[in-house]
Amino acid sequence: MTDPGPLGGGGWGAPDPELRDAVAALLDAVGDGVLPIVQAGDPVLRTPAAPYTGQLGDVLPRLVEVMRRTMHAAPGVGLAAPQVGIGLAVAVVEDRGAPGDPRERTALPFRVLVNPDYAPAAGPGGADGGRAAFFEGCLSVHGWQAVVARHRRVRLTGQDATGAPVDEVLAGWPARIVQHETDHLRGELYLDHAEPRSLTSNDNLLRYWSASPDPRPAAEALGFPLG
Repeated sequence: MTDPGPLGGGGWGAPDPELRDAVAALLDAVGDGVLPIVQAGDPVLRTPAAPYTGQLGDVLPRLVEVMRRTMHAAPGVGLAAPQVGIGLAVAVVEDRGAPGDPRERTALPFRVLVNPDYAPAAGPGGADGGRAAFFEGCLSVHGWQAVVARHRRVRLTGQDATGAPVDEVLAGWPARIVQHETDHLRGELYLDHAEPRSLTSNDNLLRYWSASPDPRPAAEALGFPLG
């Protein structure tokens, strides 16, 4: 794992004692274990997360570490704080990547996203970055996937765990991960952006559509457009 740098630095305001203690108690209960992942239907997943301003103080590094372990155990490549029942705009992401994957699955080193936002970004030479459609799943919608057309390139803004500003462009699968996790912090699930007719169980995805990540055969067979 790439070192994400210092956590809980001096870039934040004063903690919220009540919230800090509540999150500390939650982390004490799991110790070195993992947190349960909230599933669709829980209101915390449909409530926009509060901006992080330092509410957790010295508990933030502990939360980040437990979220990292929870993400790895699931396994997943991203996890937002609302997915473990905490309505703050904090997420963790990490993907080892897969060289040659047509989804442009380049490695995304472990990092913490605080108050992230994204916007479509132009490609080299100012060309429109376009959109890419692929099957996508979510740890909070266990057992299902659907095709989502997302921006292929995005400009990510926000802060890191120290409060330092973030402003960079990501492309391919890392851009998809960032969009997915940021949407969680807006109270959105990937299903809100998916083609409804593409919804498939993980078993059927493996049975029918695992030969290639290209969603066109599924689109033809299931009758949905690729946007």
